[in-house]
Amino acid sequence: MRHIEKPLLIVWDQLTAHLSRLMREFIELSEGHIVTEYLSAYAPELNPVEYIWSYSKQHELPNVCPKDYGQLSRRARQTLRRMQREPRLVTAFWKQSSVCFD
Repeated sequence: MRHIEKPLLIVWDQLTAHLSRLMREFIELSEGHIVTEYLSAYAPELNPVEYIWSYSKQHELPNVCPKDYGQLSRRARQTLRRMQREPRLVTAFWKQSSVCFD
């Protein structure tokens, strides 16, 4: 937070950990530096992250058979790093989800 001048917007799903007392207290202590928006709990089509995972599973990882969790984790991280270099792709996921924050 020291390196970000504007408030940080975090878009979350309704995962229980995101709604916990500990997280609420942490966000309150940020004194407005962290702002949260929650996606609908039962509308995965509104969650751009779901499109990222779907793309990854269909295009990057369809035939991957990892030997262990560590190998799967490394491969998933590589996939996400590649996607970071494709801003048009990530933008398309946001548009597909129809989520707008004004």
